[in-house]
Amino acid sequence: MASELEPIPISSLKHDPAWKHCQMFKNGDRVQLKCVYCYKMFSGGGIHRIKEHLACQKGNASCCPRVPGDVRDVMLQSLEGVSVKKRKKQKIAEEIKSIVPGKDEVGGFGVETDVGAGVKVVATPNAVGRSRGSERRKRGKIDNVLLPSSSIVHDGSMISVSELTTKSVKGKDQVHMAIARFLYDVGASLDAVNSPYFQPMIDAIALRGPGVEMISYHDLRGWILKNSIEEVNGFFDRCKATWGRIGCSVLVDEWITETGRVLLNFFVHCAEGLVFLKSIDVSDTIRSSDALYELLKGVVEEVGVSNVLQVITGTAEHYVIAGKRLSATFRTLYWTPCAARSINSMLEDISKVEWISVTLDSAKSITRFIYNHGAILNMMRRYTSGRDLVQPTVSRFATDFVTLKSMVNLKDSLRTMVTTQEWMDYPFSKQAEGIEIMDIILSQSFWSSCSTIVCLTDPLLGLLRVVGYDKRPAMGYILAGLYRVKEAIKNELGEKKEYMAYWDIIDSRWDQQMQHPLHEAAFFLNPRFFYSLDGEARDKIPSGMLDCVEKLVPDTKIQDKINRELILYKNAAGDFGRKMAIRTRHTLLPAEWWSTYGGGCPSLARLAIHILSQTCSAIVGKRVSIPFEQVHKTRNSLERQRLSDLVFVQYNLRLQQIQVGKNREPGPADPISSENIDLSDEWVTERREFFGDGDSDWMALDQPLINSMLSDPNDEFDNLISAGFEYQERENGVKDFDEDGMIRL
Repeated sequence: MASELEPIPISSLKHDPAWKHCQMFKNGDRVQLKCVYCYKMFSGGGIHRIKEHLACQKGNASCCPRVPGDVRDVMLQSLEGVSVKKRKKQKIAEEIKSIVPGKDEVGGFGVETDVGAGVKVVATPNAVGRSRGSERRKRGKIDNVLLPSSSIVHDGSMISVSELTTKSVKGKDQVHMAIARFLYDVGASLDAVNSPYFQPMIDAIALRGPGVEMISYHDLRGWILKNSIEEVNGFFDRCKATWGRIGCSVLVDEWITETGRVLLNFFVHCAEGLVFLKSIDVSDTIRSSDALYELLKGVVEEVGVSNVLQVITGTAEHYVIAGKRLSATFRTLYWTPCAARSINSMLEDISKVEWISVTLDSAKSITRFIYNHGAILNMMRRYTSGRDLVQPTVSRFATDFVTLKSMVNLKDSLRTMVTTQEWMDYPFSKQAEGIEIMDIILSQSFWSSCSTIVCLTDPLLGLLRVVGYDKRPAMGYILAGLYRVKEAIKNELGEKKEYMAYWDIIDSRWDQQMQHPLHEAAFFLNPRFFYSLDGEARDKIPSGMLDCVEKLVPDTKIQDKINRELILYKNAAGDFGRKMAIRTRHTLLPAEWWSTYGGGCPSLARLAIHILSQTCSAIVGKRVSIPFEQVHKTRNSLERQRLSDLVFVQYNLRLQQIQVGKNREPGPADPISSENIDLSDEWVTERREFFGDGDSDWMALDQPLINSMLSDPNDEFDNLISAGFEYQERENGVKDFDEDGMIRL
């Protein structure tokens, strides 16, 4: 079973381009590779067989039916490059043999090592004379060696190794400068180098060698765009095929452009992946709930009413009105508020608590001082081993509390820094601002407040990462996660009068925005959480579960079957009671568990898989520089359609890479970069009246070395799975709650 395979991280030292398109697993003592496009497992043959599979080169491996065309071409070029290198090595070896005496005759003279195309390293006699004897007996041959005294034959001339190294470094710099000049000239985002398609492009050009024909403007907007649409449609169609079988969610993400235009971007999420559907300019109608309703209704009909389980939008009043009207029109789907936005609102409300707001202001004064003085920023990065204090993340309020956690983790480094002579020698440290910053950093009460805030908000931040995670549906975890957040706050503060203030904030947002039958049903259908409840609690079926049965399953006969099957699930009867089923409650994803063990309750299992395969959030990654606005400004219908198709390709290529987990690791985020400034503005933006002119020599800055301290969303899921919790809720018609508001189902 796939669940028995242990994933193995692919080392960054593996440079073959095929490693970017497969996953590695350990199965007992064997290592297996898996194609990320068709999911075929390979037990042998190594990366070369994967490459043949992706290149659709018949022979030792089957052809991949789903590989994108550009990947197939790169794999073909790589295979051709391997063949060329082999032939070149053979040719060099034959040339050496024809002009140099045999190795045995000269004690190893003539041993050569490839350094690059057309380059041979020839060791001098005194360098290898000692290699005979013990080394040959030990290894059976003389290893190819490159010694400082070696000379190199390059293009018919003898050059030293140091000269070749210098040329290599200069060549690399020239390549990087050429790339930079191109990006600067077209005004592209510097984040472009983090695209997962950037390195494959460089590899493809390098494999072709000099003289690659220049791509034309008309090629890009002509046959290449046409082929790209066909490739993306293949991914789109694979996702679409699951909509009717497992159900899907329509996500509505509102964007405001730099010119103030309001765009609604529509996505469809299902178990197979996330796809971009289209973008619509609603600048003139966004506040009209009637117009919004008609728009949502049209999108649902386009996707298929019978396929859509829920429509997720923001929580503004016009969305609420239009969403509830939509749910009333289509009796088999729900309108659901975006969980990520609701959790962000909880963080916003917490940030407004007076003592927390004061503490955040003090923390921001520290970072503003540091990030506006180059010498002090360099000093800070040295004392923190390259780590940054400010950690931009998904929203401004999440950034506040993630940054505060980062500062708490680096507290000792900061306190050490401001007590050194190096700090004292810096001119700004002697001014009023510098003295005030040092006092804050050395204040025990400040750090005590920071630590308490981190304990209060870290569980919410973890839940925010869970609901926004692209690779694991969060529907089965949202309710349990929220209860875990409240329990963590209670454990931190202890006194009821203290923790109830924060419970009130969470409950207020939950009652207004997030309380939903789907969340309650998903909790009930998640075997890990449901079977963790006391026996008495399991005897009751939550009303949210019954609501979902009535709404999502209109056929009364099937409803009756589900009611009977619910008894089997509650009692862990049949396959639900198998030892394997009990053991894998903790390891399998909820939908996978139902697919494996729900055969005896087919109607209930189908409903459970539909619900547990859904997402909770309508926020789709970070905002990207895709020309949405250009599409809506264009008046020519032909060009407008071409631009719409271009946006369709651009966005879905990004989403496809997220789905297969092949995004290039972007490296440390720089808090002062223009691309992060919207999130980190209050932490790094200078207040002139306070700090003066600062120290703005950016060319003297040391760059950040360490990535964000954010935890992996998989760890957050694991925390939810392993953490115990009690079912918590306000008195809203639910029975059996105690004085702290803790209840049992």
